[in-house]
Amino acid sequence: MGNSDRYYHLFEEQQEDRGINLDEVKTKLRKLNIETPSWGYGDSGTRFKVFQQEGIPRDPFEKIEDAAQVHKLTGNCPGVAIHIPWDKVDDYKKLKQYAIDHNVHLGAVNPNLFQDDDYKFGSVTNSDASIRRKATDHLLECVEIARTIGSKDVSLWFADGTNYPGQADFRKRKHWMQECLSEMYESMDDDMRMLIEYKFFEPAFYHTDLADWGMAYNMAQKLGPQAEVLVDTGHHPQGTNIEHIVAYLLDEQRLGGFHFNSRKYADDDLIAAAHNPYELFLIFSQIVLAQKDNDPSVRKNADNIAYMLDQCHNLEPKIPAMIRSITNIQTLYAKALLINLADVKEAQERNDVLGAEHAVRQAFEFDVAPLLKAMREESGLPIDPMKAYQESGYGEKILSRGKGGASW
Repeated sequence: MGNSDRYYHLFEEQQEDRGINLDEVKTKLRKLNIETPSWGYGDSGTRFKVFQQEGIPRDPFEKIEDAAQVHKLTGNCPGVAIHIPWDKVDDYKKLKQYAIDHNVHLGAVNPNLFQDDDYKFGSVTNSDASIRRKATDHLLECVEIARTIGSKDVSLWFADGTNYPGQADFRKRKHWMQECLSEMYESMDDDMRMLIEYKFFEPAFYHTDLADWGMAYNMAQKLGPQAEVLVDTGHHPQGTNIEHIVAYLLDEQRLGGFHFNSRKYADDDLIAAAHNPYELFLIFSQIVLAQKDNDPSVRKNADNIAYMLDQCHNLEPKIPAMIRSITNIQTLYAKALLINLADVKEAQERNDVLGAEHAVRQAFEFDVAPLLKAMREESGLPIDPMKAYQESGYGEKILSRGKGGASW
């Protein structure tokens, strides 16, 4: 017996003693689907500089090819989120088929309402009715694209906001946004979802029209049950208890999805769990708890969350950065699945503060490498996705694309 097998058997015995069924854990790990973003494979940067890399995709088809490599090696990324007009093509059915031919599918459709010159002072909240009309038509266009490619999610983020007091009327902008989103909502099929994202600042610095989860939740409530809240892990002030927000939205059955990234100071869009892995573990702990809730509506919400990466890899190579994010997420989800919820509940009922904290912390401190290795082996996946990519030759192959590929 090799050392790796011995470590797994020891790990298995340890978890069985704690009442954890590892077969169930591995099944949940296999079912974890995380969309990678098409734009994450293109050149990107800050307002200071875009450092172009060799081998960057030159069109949406090459983005799909790169995304397919990430899924092939990790097993958890069958969907590719697209951004319009960055991924605009003449024939979306052809793009859909190209994805299928590469063993992935097109995922959430993301409208772009922040790069057009007309949106300098807002899109759906602009004081100019003709610009609001233009923005609404783009939202309707994206619903139609989603319908064509078979996507069920349209993911919305608005840069709309102001820089100075008195610059605009807060309440008028709120009503204009609701009017535009209501028209979009009415155009969706019954099985589609509108995922409403929020952000407390940037690019506006005085106010943002959807500044926090409460505003996004309120808008979703006004629109209807097909509107849900999307949580971006980088879109919060320092110290925000994101897992509390997650628990609240789950209890209201309004948690639509996640954009995973990592931030040290603001919306840094770095590799998931690069700075605060414990935070992501605690977020997953709330989802795992909800998946076992007595309320079937809460369980249904927890089982139907749209997980996506939303990251800006300025310096590191794109595909390895995606792989690192996915393996980080797999690791932290695996740890969350090892929480002995019965121990946590018992300690909570006794008001045993340290006992409850220990029951959660213990799961975080387990080395889940043997578990992930076993899951990957059983699924026919590379044991080490990053090493497999480095040895595949794909990174060298795509250098023939040269520089100057697709960018934001």
